[in-house]
Amino acid sequence: MERSVIIIGSGLGGLECGYILAKKGSRVTILERASKPGGCLQSFRRGGRIFDTGLHYVGGLGEGQSLRPFFEYFGLMDLPWKQINPDCVDEIVIGGQSYPLASGHDRFVERLAERFPAERNNLNEYTRFLKKVGDDIFKIFEGDSVEMNALLGRSTYEYLCSTIKDPLLRQVLSGSFMRMELRKSLPLYVFAQINNSFIQSAWKLEGGGDQIVRRMVDSITAMGGIVRTGSEVTSIRAVSGKVTEVEVNGTEKLKADWVISDAHPAVTLGLVSDGIRKVYKERISALDNTFGVFTANICLKHGSVALPDGNIFIHRESVDLWHSDPSATESVMVHFYPEPQGDVTHLDLLSPMPFILGKEGLDNYPSASGKAIASESADPYESAKQRKLRECLDLVAPRLPWLEGSIESTYTSTPLTYSRYTSTPQGSAFGIRHDWRTPLRTILSPRTPLKNLLFTGQSLNLHGLLGVSMTSVLTCRELLGNDFITLH
Repeated sequence: MERSVIIIGSGLGGLECGYILAKKGSRVTILERASKPGGCLQSFRRGGRIFDTGLHYVGGLGEGQSLRPFFEYFGLMDLPWKQINPDCVDEIVIGGQSYPLASGHDRFVERLAERFPAERNNLNEYTRFLKKVGDDIFKIFEGDSVEMNALLGRSTYEYLCSTIKDPLLRQVLSGSFMRMELRKSLPLYVFAQINNSFIQSAWKLEGGGDQIVRRMVDSITAMGGIVRTGSEVTSIRAVSGKVTEVEVNGTEKLKADWVISDAHPAVTLGLVSDGIRKVYKERISALDNTFGVFTANICLKHGSVALPDGNIFIHRESVDLWHSDPSATESVMVHFYPEPQGDVTHLDLLSPMPFILGKEGLDNYPSASGKAIASESADPYESAKQRKLRECLDLVAPRLPWLEGSIESTYTSTPLTYSRYTSTPQGSAFGIRHDWRTPLRTILSPRTPLKNLLFTGQSLNLHGLLGVSMTSVLTCRELLGNDFITLH
């Protein structure tokens, strides 16, 4: 019998669930509150350049690697992916000294062993362990392996301290901070799965993440699905433990056999009018969220200095990445956008930032004269953005001394911006904060107390493009059962 499915939200998780279910014959309707689909995959133009909201680079797209089968299934492998130089995917700068993170497990060890020769054996053990987790990650959530399930209750920080003896090398291995939030509560499986995919290989997408969104929307539509923008779900109504209808824009009523929410679980439960116990809602709403991000989208003047292929992560010498304070500017990621002709005309600066409340309409602003000046504004939110931008530029200046003089224009956003556009509490970058000490509390199942309402997305168990893709499969298995076991 044909199923009807409503999907709330058109981020990657919502689109992937829509694709899987439409391909399996379900009648799919995706409801997106914003004026365009895509969530954090959206691209936008500033100063004639294309910037990405959340997609900066991905790991594991090579033949036989972790993300490849998902993107082959979704028809995304023929997009203009550009592999980052395997010798230095990420340059980690600590106190003015640079350390390369390469791709390829053997190359990764070789390059770091040049700087840390006494740690060669430990590095080999580190990459072996990460590879095993990456290869077997699905077993954690399928309950097939006692060993893998034990990872849910293991600490990343303790693993690093017991495996890597040199404190500086532990900092370097943790230096790509924009892949996840580094806290002592971080479960080992999150760290291992994400970092393994980037050790496999790393890629950027020329022309922006909107290409993924357009391809997915076109495919879903071609299979009979519907993707509606400007369609905000304002209520989820339930009777006798089952969703009966979804209210859209306060007036329209839609019915479906199943509802899948790609929104944050706390936001989703806030829409449910009845049928879920208050204590469950309060438990989910009380879960901590990961930090937000300040982003400066920078357009460069023509003829700027040649730039590296990969990303640069710059940290203050005194920072302890496992005790870092997001309210202080201690780390900045520099992301360069690839262009087909090989030039780089724009870049992003990204740095952790706590949620800031401010006035409406100040999401993006051009800096005066194209050069970032730390000037105080009468508006406290504007002043906070200017101050944060100044701190980021000062931190990266020793590594990129030419940057400030090459700026044509600058546009900034904060966790407040992110929260308004994605309805994510506190503008969280990676969703709910998982904790190895309380895995049963902070790692969520796709199932909810309502038998036909499912969660999907980055807050459940895994984040990033690979993590969300895995989660979308796990969500769809709850609905399809034995009709959908693997990607085929």
